[in-house]
This record gives sequence, structure tokens and C-alpha cells, in this order.
Amino acid sequence: MKKSFNKILILGLAFSIGISSNTFSQENQIPLWDTVPGAKHNKDYKEEPRLDKNGNRTGIKKVTNPSITPYLVNNSSSNNTAVIICPGGAYSVLAIDKEGIDIAKYFNSIGVSAFVLKYRLPTDLIMDNKTIGPLQDAQEAIRTVRRNAKIWNINPNKIGIMGFSAGGHLASTLSTHYNDKVYQSDETNAKPNFSILIYPVISMEDGITHKGSRTNLLGKNASIDLIKKYSNEKQIDANTPPTFLVHATDDLVVPVENSINYYLKLKEYKVRAEMHLYENGGHGFGLGKKGTNVNWTHTLKNWLDINHLLP
Repeated sequence: MKKSFNKILILGLAFSIGISSNTFSQENQIPLWDTVPGAKHNKDYKEEPRLDKNGNRTGIKKVTNPSITPYLVNNSSSNNTAVIICPGGAYSVLAIDKEGIDIAKYFNSIGVSAFVLKYRLPTDLIMDNKTIGPLQDAQEAIRTVRRNAKIWNINPNKIGIMGFSAGGHLASTLSTHYNDKVYQSDETNAKPNFSILIYPVISMEDGITHKGSRTNLLGKNASIDLIKKYSNEKQIDANTPPTFLVHATDDLVVPVENSINYYLKLKEYKVRAEMHLYENGGHGFGLGKKGTNVNWTHTLKNWLDINHLLP
């Protein structure tokens, strides 16, 4: 899976001199693959937007060419932190604006570079093994940023993963399955240095999982072993990255126990972790508009600062 290094180098040099990405345009997206691993050709399967009743884009569907879009801080320091953002959407759509672009711009405002990950959504229509497709993209996203850290003025030891809802499941999967050999790669480390999980799907277990996300990723008749493997609270060990979690207690889509159980397992293994549970806010609040969760970004900023991840 050789990378288009010349293309990445040119884009990286452009961004490093202060050309920032303000829109999610095709020109700014950096493809993750020259040849997508495990891909099946389907001429009828093409990327399309999800639109609301007013014609406004609320997400994208049917991703076939995964990419990262850089939002880099204009800072010549080589010690900058970067966060790769995985939008949510039940593994059926990517809420690329609310849980991607808006979040990247927030990180830029506090001096952190960000990359919006447009990952493939699991489907048998374009994948030999849909269960590992998103993880392949997440691993390669980390490796791509780490390979090009010097070009983008990023500290290769300060690269984190962030995910919302099902994107939180992907982020926690990367955080616990970073060593899984899901495609042929070079020796670049795919382990994130920290994780930020916002109202995440974590577990695939009955009674706690988000059933739509589980069905889309694992299929309707997933085996007990597969359910256990991708119930990421069961895959934590002492090497799992430090983690920041946010969830609303009244989340009726993804039960708050997803975050609680992940946190408790991190605590058991003495992994540094911080969790904020809010009284209300429901699911999918993004940066926060109402309810008790509106200030979660302030607590995140403080956590990043205490952990020496802010400039």
C-alpha cells in the first residue's frame, strides 16, 4: 500500500507556511491510500451527502476514498500537538461538519493542529472484511500524520485520536487495537498518544451497545468472540493511551455506561483518565449548545494543558 509521498510532501509544505484549510474541499483532502486494502470495486457505490429538509449537508455517506483533511496551526514550533478526529454517525454516515470541521476549528483556536478523518463506513458492498475497514483507515491516519510530523511541525509523540459516538468506537478501537495487523504496513507506530472520547459507543454487548452501530460494523449475527473483541472496554491493558471522556447521563441513544465501564477499566489498569458525566444534553451535542454539557470543551482544554499538550 505505497503512499503518495510526493503529494503529501507538497500539501504538507503548503500547510506549513500558513495555508490553512477552512472548507472541506476535495483539494485539501489527503488520500490515505494509493490502493485501498481489501477493497471491492462497485461502480454504483459513490460518495454522497446527507441533506436535511432545507438542503443543508448534515453528513456524508458511502465513502470509498478515505482521507484526512489538515487544519494546522500557524506555528513554526516542532512541538505542536495534533488530534485526528473521527466523526460519528452509527457507522452509516459521517457527521463531518458538526463532529469534524467544527471541532478542528476549535482545536486550532487553542493552538492544536487537527485532522478530520473521512473513514470508510463498513459495508460488504465495497469491503472484503467490513469489520476491519474503519480500523485500517484509522491506523493509516495515525501513521500518515506521524510519518509527516516534521513537515507539519508536529511532535510525533503528541498525536491523539478523538471520536464522537460511533466515531468514539473507532477511536477506542484504535486505542486498544493499534497493534492489530489489519493490513500490510511499514513499521510506523499506529498507537495514539492520547484519546478523547465524546459520548462514545464503546461496547458491542447487548443491553449497552448502540445496536445500529454494532449491526453495521459486525453484522446481524456477530459471533460471541467478535462481540467481545470489539467491546473495547474488554481490550484495555496498562498500555492503553491516557483518555478523556465526556457523556450525558440522559443519553438515550448510547448509554452512559459505555463511558463509565471504559473509565473503570482504565482505572483498574492505572491508565491516566478523566471523565465528565453531565446531567443532561442527550446525544450528539457536538461542541455543546444547551444543557449542563456546554462547557465540556473548557474541561478538555484544561486536561490538555495539565498533560502538556497545549503550546
